[in-house]
Amino acid sequence: MRIGILNSGGDCPGLNAVIHGVVGAADKLGWEVVGFTDGFEGMLPPARYQLLDVNNTMGIQKLGGTILGTTNKGNFGAKVGAGNVMEVPHEIVNSARKTFDALNLEGLVIIGGDGTLTTALQLCNMGWPVVGVPKTIDNDLHATARTFGFDSAVTSVVDGLDRLQTTAGSHGRVIVLEVMGRHAGWIALHGGIAGGANAILIPEIPFDMDVVCEAVNQREKDGNNFSLIVVAEGALPEGGEQSFIQTEGAASSEYRLGGIGARVAAEIEKRTGKETRSVTLGHLQRGGSPTAFDRILGTWFGVEAVKLIEKKDFGKMVSYQSASVGAVPIEDAVNQLRLVDPEGEEVNAARSVGICMGK
Repeated sequence: MRIGILNSGGDCPGLNAVIHGVVGAADKLGWEVVGFTDGFEGMLPPARYQLLDVNNTMGIQKLGGTILGTTNKGNFGAKVGAGNVMEVPHEIVNSARKTFDALNLEGLVIIGGDGTLTTALQLCNMGWPVVGVPKTIDNDLHATARTFGFDSAVTSVVDGLDRLQTTAGSHGRVIVLEVMGRHAGWIALHGGIAGGANAILIPEIPFDMDVVCEAVNQREKDGNNFSLIVVAEGALPEGGEQSFIQTEGAASSEYRLGGIGARVAAEIEKRTGKETRSVTLGHLQRGGSPTAFDRILGTWFGVEAVKLIEKKDFGKMVSYQSASVGAVPIEDAVNQLRLVDPEGEEVNAARSVGICMGK
């Protein structure tokens, strides 16, 4: 028995833990594991892969990134935007299938987020024996309560806020921390609550700048000379639009989300007179070693993926619900994002302890 494994899309703390779990569980069954380099692209001729075993994957669960490499570009780009899906051309899929068959694989573990799992669903519908593993620091995949990488990203936000609080308090400043979260505000919400933010701005709740500034002024009246504000990169003002920055590439330029933190900081300083600074965490949230929770969850997911292949229960994605790991159809997880409920428990908890949510 020989199975394949690949990860595609953005990197994420805990990817190596999943690989470790898959290889360890497969080894117990006497199976071989083939790891493809740079996601689906590694399956295209000339194929790029390596045999994985318990010796060359020993101890990798503590490493950030992925030993297999990854990409969110190339021939298998199935996601073109929120709610927009395009199929990978069948000739590309068929070319990869030749590699799959030539290596005598009997199952393929695909680790990724919404875009990657959309491709996994297409392969499943074309007869591939695949199982999915949910991966995204944004925690926005439907049909699973938690994705690995999220806890590590939130921990980096909390660490940033802990450091910013001391400098903000020393100088009596307002500091705005911009974090990742294009469409879902989970990182900002959880990081802001745990890190003691005074205001949290997320995409699901368009914010009123007057309300944010009023919260800053009220803290000043209450004797607090500083404020910490967390803003997700996809947050937007009421009646406004998301902020984009233009980046110059080798061949062309593109627009990416970013800059909302600086915009909010400038408005706060203008309206309140308080000295205000902005900080963008960016890819610091993706890098570094995974937390203990993400190492455990990643390993758990990897083991469960092998169990699905053993049972030939293909077309499923492993899922974390109610402190246990099971499986759901891949189609239940894609084409709809898991967003923060503006009236949900987490948001209400934040408001209950005095955190301004911009409304």
